[in-house]
Amino acid sequence: MAKEKIVFFCSECGNEAARWEGQCRACGAWNTLVEETVAKGKSKPGVAAPVRRGGKPALAKPLTEVGSGAEIRFDTGMGELDRVLGGGAVHGSLVLIGGAPGVGKSTLMLQICDHLSRFARVLYVSGEESQRQIKMRAERLGVKGEELFLLPETNLDQIIEAVAEVKPDILIVDSIQTLYTEDSTSVPGSVTQVKQCTMRLMQMAKGEGLTVFVIGHVNKEGDIAGPKVLEHMVDCVLYVEGGSNLSYKILRAAKNRFGSTNEIGVFEMTGAGLREVPNPSELLLSGRPENVPGTCVTSVMEGTRPVLAEIQALLVPNNFKMPRRTANGLDLGRAILLLAVAEKQGGLAIGGCDAYINVIGGLEIDEPAADLATILAIASSYRGRTIDSSVVAIGEVGLTGEIRSVAAINQRLAEVQRLGFKRCIMPVQDKAKLIRPEGLQITMVKTIRDAFLAVQI
Repeated sequence: MAKEKIVFFCSECGNEAARWEGQCRACGAWNTLVEETVAKGKSKPGVAAPVRRGGKPALAKPLTEVGSGAEIRFDTGMGELDRVLGGGAVHGSLVLIGGAPGVGKSTLMLQICDHLSRFARVLYVSGEESQRQIKMRAERLGVKGEELFLLPETNLDQIIEAVAEVKPDILIVDSIQTLYTEDSTSVPGSVTQVKQCTMRLMQMAKGEGLTVFVIGHVNKEGDIAGPKVLEHMVDCVLYVEGGSNLSYKILRAAKNRFGSTNEIGVFEMTGAGLREVPNPSELLLSGRPENVPGTCVTSVMEGTRPVLAEIQALLVPNNFKMPRRTANGLDLGRAILLLAVAEKQGGLAIGGCDAYINVIGGLEIDEPAADLATILAIASSYRGRTIDSSVVAIGEVGLTGEIRSVAAINQRLAEVQRLGFKRCIMPVQDKAKLIRPEGLQITMVKTIRDAFLAVQI
């Protein structure tokens, strides 16, 4: 029997160390070394070479002889998922899908099986549910796939044998943290097991042209559990956001070798599974209060899609010396910056007020085009004056209080007009490239004080 020894692995980069240290010598991260027990001589176990269909090794080809990638994509049956993937899934790719518990990762994967099994053979491997449990969930979701095979297994070697027997075109693994390989004595979910199992799946995907979807759990920081190198090994990393207590879910790409990472997909969780939301603007603005201070609508770009979002602000007088600042859906540092600009350049004495800023619907805004709407919502709440519900504000705010131009202004205005808004406050610098939509009143402003006058707050 092989002797065992203790080694330490970095959960960020996967680097191996002989003893515990406070800082990883490879990536410089602090407190990331975790202890694991491995067999002597197998601290770096080898990985089996990939098996290719036909038994022939891959040959190098000139770039001019390699066909284009247009025909290697296929439809998953979920338009929002295809949008995030860049136009559909790619044959031979390895896609990692992460999210909090109960957010809908397994539901999404099982739902696409209904469409995929109509033209391809799908193997669904679950390390967390039995076949009867998966069948029960499939009946609730209306999944009826004759070419859908279920396998409750956590041993990767047994899974690879099942792949050789079933010969699927698409493999779904739920989840990577439950798999283990006998090449390592570490427990499932450890750094070594996650890294080795992912490497084996990647080699199988590339060698056999098998499309693999892998579900991954997240840690308390919101990152995929396991070594950070896991995200570097896969082709795409998708996150399902929204939390288990919210009915609306947002699918976002953190990495995509075959498309943009700016696109998002919006779903609604129903009793029959996830339902696609092709028009997220109407969804995010549904139930918006009217004639209430502290709310303003803006238009943000999520990839190539303009989305209207409602920003709310609440300012409450504080009797203590340290006012509280809280932001949800908006970067806290950006929110504090805008509060400072509103006080210094806008003449609002908000230094002694608690400030709470929220983006409705769980949307995460990371572009500066929402600055103007945020400041207008802050001023509206502070002064107790309402902003007309038919007004939309678009523009970046500088430290001197000036309103700066934003990209894709005409696409944003087209979405504003389509949803029935009557007026838009926007930067004067965008006048030259503006195409005025019919029926939409445009008000150009230079500073935030001009914007306050324009909406009468």
